[in-house]
Amino acid sequence: MMNAIVDPEGPRLAVVASNPVPEGAQVGYFEAMDRVRLRYARFPKTAGAQKGTICLVQGRTEFIEKYFETIADFQKRGFAVASFDWRGQGGSQRLIGNKSLGYVDTFEDYWTDLRSFHSRILLPDCPPPFYLVGHSMGGLVSLLAGVRDRMMFERIFLSAPMLALDRQPLSMGGMARVAEILGFLGLGQVPVRRREDRAPTEQSFAGNPLTSDAARYMRSVDVLAAEPGLLVSSPTIRWVAAAMRAMAEVGADAFPGTVKIPVLMLAAAADSVVSSSAIEQMGLRMRTGRHLVIPTARHELFMENDAVRGQVFAAFDAFITEQSR
Repeated sequence: MMNAIVDPEGPRLAVVASNPVPEGAQVGYFEAMDRVRLRYARFPKTAGAQKGTICLVQGRTEFIEKYFETIADFQKRGFAVASFDWRGQGGSQRLIGNKSLGYVDTFEDYWTDLRSFHSRILLPDCPPPFYLVGHSMGGLVSLLAGVRDRMMFERIFLSAPMLALDRQPLSMGGMARVAEILGFLGLGQVPVRRREDRAPTEQSFAGNPLTSDAARYMRSVDVLAAEPGLLVSSPTIRWVAAAMRAMAEVGADAFPGTVKIPVLMLAAAADSVVSSSAIEQMGLRMRTGRHLVIPTARHELFMENDAVRGQVFAAFDAFITEQSR
């Protein structure tokens, strides 16, 4: 059974029995600087001294509800949490007629989302200091944000950031050029159909690339069954072009030297979604950053089994603790 925790005429968070909403949730909409409407939620700390605010940004296709357990884990550590759905997904404004497809003109639009959230929600309404936590696509946007404005966040913690994709016929830049040409020919809104982009089901858990934890996998199934409007499936050619171009940017030889903010990147050893080797190479080359590889883990580190999540939060705790030394 689904419940709404706010006025059903306004923004809401979906909660199912397997995925309770974290304590003290406040949900709303805000407008990005280019007037795209985005859904966000804020959560207060629930224990300990106030340590600041975690700005939690998601991967492609994800939504605030998917991170309820992780949000509660941060709350128990003394952090407020603020999160939002990227444009084109979750409860935020969809950008093309087929609302189930992933679309964005350029990854600079995601930067617009993040800096708008920082100025319009984090700064006026959330306790500092601010820490940026990003997963997968959100990790790529987070890394780019750390270069564009290193004063927004004290530290950046990344879960399996999407820095490159393995098993591609061309380099990230080459793939971007091909997709950009297709977009120029009017095919930008055509979906790139992939088996892994189908809506998750109980039957699709076996062999999935995201998590070894059945209960956490099924939570997303339950939420999407209760609220199908949150679903995003295949990316469009335009999204692929934008993503490949952004990955080519961070893959440039000069990029690691431009990162001036402390960064910790976690790579999943059994990741078949993004390139763990690219994360390792970036971690070795950044002056203010480093990386750790989590053994046996699949792509979604925050949704993995308890043993993997324990390692993830141990790394987070140690990294953030350094701030106060």
